[in-house]
Amino acid sequence: MVEMRNISKEFPGILANDQVSFDVKSGEIHALLGENGAGKSTLMSVLTGLYHPDGGQIYIEGKKTEFSSPKDAVNCGIGMVHQHFKLVQPFTVAENIMLSIKDLKQIYNLKEIEQQIIKQSEAFGLSIDPKAKIWQLSVGEQQRVEIIKLLLLGAQVLILDEPTAVLTPQEANALFKTLLKMIESGKSVILISHKMNEVLENTDRITVLRDGKSIGTVDTKNTNEKELAKMMVGRNIADQLVKKSSRKQDKIFSLDNVSALGNNGLLKLKSMSLDIYAGEILGIAGVDGNGQKELAEVVAGIRSVKMGNLAFCGKDCTKSGRKKRMNLGISYVPEDRMTTGLAPDLNAYENMALNSYRSYRGAFIRWDKVKKDTDRLIQAFDVRLASKANPVKMMSGGNIQKLLLAREIDSDPLLIVAVYPMRGLDIGATDYVKRLLIEQSEKGKAVLLISEDLEDLLSMTDRIIVMHGGEIMGVVKPSETTREEIGLMMAGKRKVDLHEA
Repeated sequence: MVEMRNISKEFPGILANDQVSFDVKSGEIHALLGENGAGKSTLMSVLTGLYHPDGGQIYIEGKKTEFSSPKDAVNCGIGMVHQHFKLVQPFTVAENIMLSIKDLKQIYNLKEIEQQIIKQSEAFGLSIDPKAKIWQLSVGEQQRVEIIKLLLLGAQVLILDEPTAVLTPQEANALFKTLLKMIESGKSVILISHKMNEVLENTDRITVLRDGKSIGTVDTKNTNEKELAKMMVGRNIADQLVKKSSRKQDKIFSLDNVSALGNNGLLKLKSMSLDIYAGEILGIAGVDGNGQKELAEVVAGIRSVKMGNLAFCGKDCTKSGRKKRMNLGISYVPEDRMTTGLAPDLNAYENMALNSYRSYRGAFIRWDKVKKDTDRLIQAFDVRLASKANPVKMMSGGNIQKLLLAREIDSDPLLIVAVYPMRGLDIGATDYVKRLLIEQSEKGKAVLLISEDLEDLLSMTDRIIVMHGGEIMGVVKPSETTREEIGLMMAGKRKVDLHEA
């Protein structure tokens, strides 16, 4: 058993953890929930030895313990699988695991290491080939490598940060079967997740943090989504949004047999054809890295096509760039809001002027109008910030996303391209963004929504296109499909093949 008592950790001007107590028992999955900035990552950084607490104590099996580095935590049986894996792509599975083995001899036995990997993988249902190179593995298989690495280091407590964010539903189910075998063997799992249904289905206890404080710990079987949401944000969250089906209206954008290269020079979109209509939210499902980003950039005018044609409102726009697409009425909310979407070192006024500075200038930019328009949007979109003169990088993730959406929607676009707009946001900010996109579609705007969360796609969209390997595996309506069918298509099974099976 691991117990954290009255942990406090302060950074300049921020009390990240305020006397937080948390414990995980042997043989349990314990979830850690909270909004962005609630203190979850800081608390786990203390537990893994990355940060030294300003106050409080850590006890392992009743013995007071202090960590001066992550190595100390690993030696005490505590390991963490981060959301972004720390693997060397050209190396094999065995070579990656060798890098973390303590006291590895200069002359080592590779076959013996491979046998240890096979033994651990078989014990917990983590099927993996120790000779495979990392770049050859799926995201789910790479995650297994990270878990096996910790098991071989003797981890008794595994911390998983958003472990299913990049997995198909089938891979997520397989992961939880593995975790169940681990807790049956007496190990403990701490699960950090934004997916409420996932937490309720697969955990024993749940601890909720808010504003750096522990709000409480509850048995999973005795709680529900509404109660947890209220604990997280301090108020009631409305029932899950469900978009009303839209009638087919004018065609806004079309791709006809479009192929495009990725940044590595390889084909990332392969002969894609699709139409987006006014008033609809068209969802794009797929495991991250299967051409969704390139599709969004092609539609937004950031990436050129290798072959095929694009049309906006019936007129060819294949060769028009981002500036012309903006003028036509295509807004773009990119995946990386802090580098592509906004300039992190500029303030709110300067960022709001980036897209429309041409309309503010004569001989000089009219900053009085910029400030007036920005103040109006900040109030209308409920953007909360300490000062409009501060760099936007000092804002929370949810408020950064609101500022970006405010800028893009204020241009009154006909088409909004939104790439993972709810990724990394807490439940309150997620609810706001969902409502905003549905509201825009109800006003007749077309929305191209790319998301890794199937629950969001099933509740928010009119149609869902499933992508794999840069190709369309199938097009389905939310009311006429299942998570399992979408998951199979995400893994590369075409819809026509599913129906034949």
